[in-house]
Amino acid sequence: QVQLVESGGGLVQAGGSLRLSCAASGSIVSINAMGWYRQAPGKQRELVARIFGDGSTNYADSVKGRFAISRDNAKNTDYLQMNSLRPEDTALYYCNADVNIPPVVRRIYWGQGTQVTVSS
Repeated sequence: QVQLVESGGGLVQAGGSLRLSCAASGSIVSINAMGWYRQAPGKQRELVARIFGDGSTNYADSVKGRFAISRDNAKNTDYLQMNSLRPEDTALYYCNADVNIPPVVRRIYWGQGTQVTVSS
């Protein structure tokens, strides 16, 4: 089993910054990708950013230039640095991991979510 533990959410004023982190633990052989999704009330869950095993990244258009995802492979942890936050960034942010577990199984895991609230 694999667990994802998120931290770093909170309340911030527009223009401020927050840093989210997500630590993966358990029976992990390797991680194919880690990322962040968000879901605002009444809206569908959407991709925010992902980082792949080769270090490549992709971002939602709405966060490009403001958010940056990074990963510490030794700690199986990824980070989402969020700058220039806007009220429309308010949502529940979920960590996601695409993981290889023993013996040779590929699974997707989700964290419990961390709330980000941006006040105007």
